[in-house]
Amino acid sequence: MKLLGISSRINHPEHGKGVITNVTSKHYWVTFIDSGLETIELDSDFEVIEAAEDDVDTVSFYDVEKSLRDILKKWSDASEVVSIADKWKGGKLIMVPGDENLKASELPIDKFFHKITMVRDRLRVMEQKINSSNLDEQEKIDLQQYITRSYGSLTSFNVLFKLKSQQFVGQRSK
Repeated sequence: MKLLGISSRINHPEHGKGVITNVTSKHYWVTFIDSGLETIELDSDFEVIEAAEDDVDTVSFYDVEKSLRDILKKWSDASEVVSIADKWKGGKLIMVPGDENLKASELPIDKFFHKITMVRDRLRVMEQKINSSNLDEQEKIDLQQYITRSYGSLTSFNVLFKLKSQQFVGQRSK
């Protein structure tokens, strides 16, 4: 059985006339005149009105979407969703000055956590920009060490993260 390419026109006994708009390893995605978008099995019973013989790429929409998300995450400052640990939700950070004549300051811990994750995300972007820059290797290594030390300075805030995989990691001992 030869696969039909995108833009092939078919006539399906149940859905009527339509155009193939996507092909996966198991299905045709067909936009039908009367019933809209439907997925049908590759070996379904239908009449081919006009076949498009282009090579069919069997990459699924999910694969394309995942690749795009990975690229955007890697090369932009778009950040992943980072959750605060459940025990801190709704809490507040209270800063009490050493001088008793001064007033204490309160901040919702969620806002503080958001600021911490923004710092982490910006460090990651800086790291990517350094690695893709035209700097020589020794300069890249030197700058990378500053970023690693910055991550290490921020490990105190790891207690706020829900997922261990999203926490700050400093320089590991060898």
